[in-house]
Amino acid sequence: MDTDERYERYIAEMDQWRIRAARAGGALMGSGRTIAGIVAGALVLLTVFSTLYQVQPEEVGVVLRFSRYVRTTEPGLRMKIPFVEAVQKVQVQRQLKEEFGFRTEESAVRSTFSRSDFASEAVMLTGDLNVAVVEWIVQYRVSDPYRYLFKVRNLTDTFRAMNEAVMREVVGDRTVTEVLTVGRQGIETRVEARLRELTQQYEMGITIEQVVLQDVNPPDSVKPSWDEVNQAQQQRDRMINDARAEYNKVIPRASGEAQQAILEAEGYALNRVNRAQGEGARFRSVHQAYSRAPEVTRRRLYLETMERVIPATGGRLFVDKDATGILPMLSLDRFRAAPAPEAPVQPAAATGGSR
Repeated sequence: MDTDERYERYIAEMDQWRIRAARAGGALMGSGRTIAGIVAGALVLLTVFSTLYQVQPEEVGVVLRFSRYVRTTEPGLRMKIPFVEAVQKVQVQRQLKEEFGFRTEESAVRSTFSRSDFASEAVMLTGDLNVAVVEWIVQYRVSDPYRYLFKVRNLTDTFRAMNEAVMREVVGDRTVTEVLTVGRQGIETRVEARLRELTQQYEMGITIEQVVLQDVNPPDSVKPSWDEVNQAQQQRDRMINDARAEYNKVIPRASGEAQQAILEAEGYALNRVNRAQGEGARFRSVHQAYSRAPEVTRRRLYLETMERVIPATGGRLFVDKDATGILPMLSLDRFRAAPAPEAPVQPAAATGGSR
């Protein structure tokens, strides 16, 4: 191959390389503009998302500027300075809770609980040096978001330690019988009041709503013995109640019967006294009348006596004392004594009789 041919071939190759380089440069410039557009769009979107934020209805937003508290925002779509201000959302309408001695893994119709051992939280010493396993729940709400976030470091841990200390203090002032039976309401009330005092004192920004005791039992090692003692106490109380019921049934009735007998005796005595006094007064009045008119009074007494006696004798038959042969021929059954009628009946006149 001569020199001219090699030169022409070299020029042709150079032209091809030049064309390829131009195409590559144009493509590179187009891709560079695309990347710049993407970057600019991403910066705009990032700026927008950094400026706008949404606060849910049950929350408030705590705005920090360079980690310093600035303001609290209400629910809704809000704005902040991008890359300068940050937002922490705090649930102020939702009821929060802390569980002690157990943990709920899932709340449903049939809740599931953790199988881990939380005995260190629940085992407590009572005032009579016995041991009780106390499980409880504390329900609260956030009342001051600023204090809740910034006044107490590690607020949840501090609050849990506070609950354990107060519960152990209150349980330690009571006997094991009170803790397990009749003292539950008093314990809940006392712990709730004490926690409210401490949360206000420490400026924790929360409000205690309720303290609820869950399972309160003796330790598993002594539970069978405790059940036996509890059954014995229940049997004792039942026997005492039965005895009181029998007492209340018998004693009041006996007291009523005694009172009735006393009242009847008093009534009988009063009746006898009044009747005696009345008969005495009657006798005195009769005696006075007899003193004034003896014959008239004697006859009146006789007639009155006959009025009372004759009706009680039944039928009457008057015969002559000298008559003979008449009695065997008469039936005297109808002349037997009969009960006195309500009003005296005049006897029928008998012939041939004399009084």
